[in-house]
This record gives sequence, structure tokens and C-alpha cells, in this order.
Amino acid sequence: MITDCHQYVETVLALYCKLPDTPHRHSRYDRRLATQLCQQNLPLPLIESAFLLATTRRLLRDPSSPPLSPIRSLHYFLPVIEELRHHPLSPSYIQYLRHKLASHHPPVHLPALNLP
Repeated sequence: MITDCHQYVETVLALYCKLPDTPHRHSRYDRRLATQLCQQNLPLPLIESAFLLATTRRLLRDPSSPPLSPIRSLHYFLPVIEELRHHPLSPSYIQYLRHKLASHHPPVHLPALNLP
């Protein structure tokens, strides 16, 4: 786990801004939430898993459903983060999600965290 809160916040915000349907720049509210996630000692792999799961759910939903609005805030991911706090994903399922996103057209590339 990254112990430096500044590095943690920057990592969360960088990953968030690289997701499909998210703003290319974070807001001060996103920064505040990322800081709170750090203060709660939530592991970065948990945040990454929440990003993967939520993104996969959005992109692979029923195509006949009405289109979703763009994500406007990091707060969008809070329910999924909370869900995964209680029911973490297995490493094999995380790899499955990565594979599903990689095969999506147009391709989606969510960079893996390079944690020590």
C-alpha cells in the first residue's frame, strides 16, 4: 500500500481521469474524496478493482438500454468501492475484467497499478 497520501491521491485521480466517460480533469471535490479514501486506508488495489468493475458494468450493459450520462465525479464510484470492501474480487476475476475491457470495441485501456 502506498503510505504517502499525496502519491495515493495523485494515483487515484490519474486512474479516474483515464477511465472512459470521465472528465479529463478532476475537480477539487474529486481531490477531496481521494484524500478521504486515503485517510480511510482503503488499499489502491480496491479502488482500482472498483474502477474496473464499474467501467465494465457500464460498457457491457444491454445495448438496447438508453445511453448513460458521462461520469462527472469520483463520487460515482463510491457504491462500488463500498460493495468491494465487503465482497472483494478474486485476482482471477480482476484479470477477467481486464480481458473484457481490452476486448471492448473501441478498446479500453485501464492501466494497471504498478505498486511495490
